Amino acid sequence: MDAKARNCLLQHREALERDIKTSYIMDHMISNGVLTVSEEEKVKNEPTQQQRAAMLIKMILKKDNYSYVSFYNALLHEGYKDLAALLHAGIPVISSSNGKDSVGGITSYVRTVLCEGGVPQRPVVFVTRKKLVHAIQQKLFKLSGEPGWVTIYGMAGCGKSVLAAEAVRDHSLLEVCFPGGVHWVSVGKQDKSGLLMKLQNLCTRLDQDESFSQRLPLNIEEAKDRLRILMLRKHPRSLLILDDIWDPWVLKAFDNQCQILLTTRDKSVTDSVMGPKYVVPVESGLGKEKGLEILSLFVNMKKADLPEQAHSIIKECKGSPLVVSLIGALLRDFPNRWEYYLKQLQNKQFKRIRKSSSYDYEALDEAMSISVEMLREDIKDYYTDLSILQKDVKVPTKVLCILWDMETEEVEDILQEFVNKSLLFCDRNGKSFLYYLHDLQVDFLTEKNRSQLQDLHKKIITQFQRHRRLHTLSPDQEDCMYWYNFLAYHMASANMHKELCALMFSLDWIKAKTELVGPAHLIHEFVEYRHMLDEKDGTVCENFQEFLSLNGHLLGRQPFPNIVQLGLCELETSEVYQQAKLQAKQEVDNGMLYLEWINKKNIKNLSRLVVCPHTDAVYHACFSEDGQRIASCGADKTLQVFKAETGEKLLEIKAHEDEVLCCAFSADDKFIATCSVDKKVKIWNSMTGELVHTYDEHSEQVNCCHFTNNSNHLLLATGSSDCFLKLWDVNQKECRNTMFGHTNSVNHCRFSPDDKLLASCSADGTLKLWDVKSANERKSINVKHFFLNSEEPQEDMEVIVKCCSWSADGARIMVAAKNKVFLFDIHTSGLLAEIHTGHHSTVQYCDFSPHNHLALVALSQYCVELWNVDSCLKVADCRGHLSWVHCVMFSPDGSSFLTSSDDQTIRLWETKKVCKNSAIVLKQEIDVVFQENEVMVLAVDNIRRLQLINGKTGQIDYLTEAHVSCCCLSPHLQYVAFGGEDGAIQILELLNNRVFQSKIGHKNTVRHIQFTADGKNLISSSDDCTIQIWNWQSEEYVFLQAHQEAVKDFKLLKNSRLLSWSFDGTVKVWNFITGRIEKDFVCHQDTVLSCDISPDATKFSSTSADKTAKIWSFELISPLHELRGHKGCVRCSAFSVDSTLLATGDDNGEIRIWNVSNGELLHLCAPISVEEGAATHGGWVTDLCFSPNSKMLVSAGGYLKDGFSPLEFKALGLCVSGWECPEITSACVLESSKHTWIQQRGDLLKVTGLMTASALWGRRQPACLNLLL
Repeated sequence: MDAKARNCLLQHREALERDIKTSYIMDHMISNGVLTVSEEEKVKNEPTQQQRAAMLIKMILKKDNYSYVSFYNALLHEGYKDLAALLHAGIPVISSSNGKDSVGGITSYVRTVLCEGGVPQRPVVFVTRKKLVHAIQQKLFKLSGEPGWVTIYGMAGCGKSVLAAEAVRDHSLLEVCFPGGVHWVSVGKQDKSGLLMKLQNLCTRLDQDESFSQRLPLNIEEAKDRLRILMLRKHPRSLLILDDIWDPWVLKAFDNQCQILLTTRDKSVTDSVMGPKYVVPVESGLGKEKGLEILSLFVNMKKADLPEQAHSIIKECKGSPLVVSLIGALLRDFPNRWEYYLKQLQNKQFKRIRKSSSYDYEALDEAMSISVEMLREDIKDYYTDLSILQKDVKVPTKVLCILWDMETEEVEDILQEFVNKSLLFCDRNGKSFLYYLHDLQVDFLTEKNRSQLQDLHKKIITQFQRHRRLHTLSPDQEDCMYWYNFLAYHMASANMHKELCALMFSLDWIKAKTELVGPAHLIHEFVEYRHMLDEKDGTVCENFQEFLSLNGHLLGRQPFPNIVQLGLCELETSEVYQQAKLQAKQEVDNGMLYLEWINKKNIKNLSRLVVCPHTDAVYHACFSEDGQRIASCGADKTLQVFKAETGEKLLEIKAHEDEVLCCAFSADDKFIATCSVDKKVKIWNSMTGELVHTYDEHSEQVNCCHFTNNSNHLLLATGSSDCFLKLWDVNQKECRNTMFGHTNSVNHCRFSPDDKLLASCSADGTLKLWDVKSANERKSINVKHFFLNSEEPQEDMEVIVKCCSWSADGARIMVAAKNKVFLFDIHTSGLLAEIHTGHHSTVQYCDFSPHNHLALVALSQYCVELWNVDSCLKVADCRGHLSWVHCVMFSPDGSSFLTSSDDQTIRLWETKKVCKNSAIVLKQEIDVVFQENEVMVLAVDNIRRLQLINGKTGQIDYLTEAHVSCCCLSPHLQYVAFGGEDGAIQILELLNNRVFQSKIGHKNTVRHIQFTADGKNLISSSDDCTIQIWNWQSEEYVFLQAHQEAVKDFKLLKNSRLLSWSFDGTVKVWNFITGRIEKDFVCHQDTVLSCDISPDATKFSSTSADKTAKIWSFELISPLHELRGHKGCVRCSAFSVDSTLLATGDDNGEIRIWNVSNGELLHLCAPISVEEGAATHGGWVTDLCFSPNSKMLVSAGGYLKDGFSPLEFKALGLCVSGWECPEITSACVLESSKHTWIQQRGDLLKVTGLMTASALWGRRQPACLNLLL
């Protein structure tokens, strides 16, 4: 027995003797052949349990390694997992054979098991690599009979598959760890159909007697379930070997509680699966002795008998297994050419790379040249053609069929010659073959044929144009993906400028490519080939690149939007718009309907790039120190890393078991830290995604993490809801310091630029500064103090300090709390500046620019603002996100910044572009009047001006400046009325700008205002619980006072009556002439959020925050129907024009359609996941409206992902829908003109006619939509 195993057994002897019962353990050991019956009797003769255990251990100590392993496994099987864990570290390596019936070191038992499991035999030229085989076997032992993964990874051609097969040629390993057998599956690069075929074949092998099913599984999920059952029931404790895994998603099909050994070039493939994971790296180089051994086997000579040239050849080959194999194969055919091949390798003229070059593979270059020279003359040119292939790309046979204009069989025959000569590699993909070159072979060919490369690339493009058409490429064609990935590359390499521009400036190409491979690759191509694309027109290239950068996150995700409609939303001067309009005109003739913006002159896109890496809210994102990468994390529990320039994904890691709240790059960019609701902090290798450390000393969720700014001695700070800050040294496994002082959750922390101080923000209302070296509190600033007033006692006020950020010189610190941002002096703790963002917003995050006086502020109103902290003036508004913005951050050089949001997107912005922008942004306060073919918009902008906008021409009249809270137009566009935050009400006569002001205003903010149909009365409601009817011509007033809380809204009825509803849960019917209540309905226990009146004026609906809706008769006090089923606040409701249907919408994006007569639910329109193929509202449903014929329904919401088709609703359907929209607040179909208008934050959209086509919302200026006929 090994000394290590013996010492481990002796060390834990006392615990084993005290706890184990020997009877069943000995049964296992006897069945394994390591304990005899007489020995068992000797143990049983001992009088006590402890003495029997002592005798058994004494016997084992006298036996071999196999006895130790057998005893270890027996403990596991009998439930002594804790005791087995004590012995785990001492598990010895078992020799390859127990000597029984052995041939060549392999027993008949092993041969049988491996043969039945389809394990490949040893290659003819085979060299043992004991150290690596030993390492693999050790990892397999570590699985301990439990599900898990052992990964062998390394470059192509380094012998991974041979090593995997060799590792299981071990009698003891199979008998002890995998008595259920070994099952080998050659996987390779697969699509879903190819993977299903592999799974079907495996299930057939495992169920040869068809005892579980006589039918093959029909899909991957069914096959996964079948495999799980077969492995658990028919083949327990067996090993599944997956050879050549390329894609993480493939492993998910085998993630079913199995023990798995896999080979791959990418060790991160197991990031997508759960369970214990062990990795064995395989070096690509061979030592001198191994190289000589390979040569000796090729030429069938003893190593000692090899000529002197063999040693020199190995030296020239630099230990590359590939090069040694190439030379060995040549010498096998020509055994007398040792000197010749050595001279060729050493010949200076033969070398393709000069000594001064950075090229690292001189030996390969020489060996490759010799191999190519030995090819038949008639196929040498075909090998030259392979110079155009890129590294790590597997090419379908069909691509080469097109290149060479040959039948598949002819091409495969030629390629097989290359494979046989080790000049090419081949993978089987279902029924087809995929061919690829080793990276070193690509380097060799590129250098050797550099002067021919342009012509070779032109050749493949010419052949493609002969045999393929872009519009005929289909995903079911085996070569389809190759052309989508590399067509532009070949055109650029061939310097085919005209063809490249035609391709890249094509909406059809953009649509097809983004749907198949996503937007990042295409954006990368625009960046890569910009120098060529700009030759035609730099503006055109800029148009398409911007269009793709800002819409790629839509184009690359299902359900795929209509790219022509997206193009029509671009500015009319854009080449994208021009191309979209031409296509739209053609498709309209075939029955398609499109929407077109009319006044788009002032529309500006400030974002540079929009990416959507997550499937849920993005809580945090940050730049790497070099600014080249961005890391992000969020509610989907993942860490994502992508390129800052193109959005190309670099890493995707299932980082935590719960939501990931924060992430941070280290100063040297080597590590990324993440923290989570699961109370853990993890550190990852930023390049490979490998987990480096896991810290779990916090007792509550960890809210923030941040590295020191100096990479010489990296520290990580974390803050948690357990009120503690902790400092971690990345070179240690345990916490270095814990900082006590906060009395509530720590929300945020940041090191000072010189790393001497650590700032922390807390829900206890304070900012604290800590000395990093001593971990002592240096000072505390009570931010809560700056919100105190006489009306609100200090103990009743909650001030949560959300965020902090240091100035570049470390002399100032910025702090965000509630709706303010404060700037403090570090030395004096004095307040230097205060930024007040507004009454109705909360600051979510802030960040200081690294090089100037700018600060980013994320607000709860979905927008981001840029402020000058010296002047306390706002520099710019950045709008575009469709939900809460959680994080903002400048790039290290300050030239750009990112924002991350609940809407699943991360936006990148150019700082200079944003600062120069002077666009006016409209607020939510808006009204619209349609008059014949005109549309007039009344709106309030972000600098408090009241604007009157012609919806068709875009002409703007600036009326007045005021603190406007609501506004409206009179029916004939003669007057404008507006209410203020101070309760004042004014009317402006448009003809001569005369102003009429109500002498008796409201005592609080005016929330809704409306003229009566004759324009004589102005009705207003307010937070002061009253409704005012003002006859502004006679100066007569009527006040409706009965609501106990703020009036939510009102609607006019016939015969001078009015319906109002309130936060007090009641709905009241008034006579606004007399001021009397005619009906008083106690509708809900919570706020009444909306009401609608049936067109026949006999009923009304009410919706509430209590998640119910009700249908009422004006004649009855009790409701006709109570509509239950919504899981969120019911935000809105609408009757159909014929009064037979009622639609309701809630805050979860769900729409329900009810039968008014009996209250029956007719249709449930619920948002579903993208994976299921469709989605509806991604936020609140804020308004609903039926079309005049009641066959279509308009729904407006927080943001739209896709629309319902009329077919889904039979007689009902969606009129207009969009893929992405800021909060839409109102929608209306006007029966007389059949116009639809939709109001959203700062935008107005108008549609002439009802459509089933989809449209894109989200512009920042008022605009109209018309049918393009």
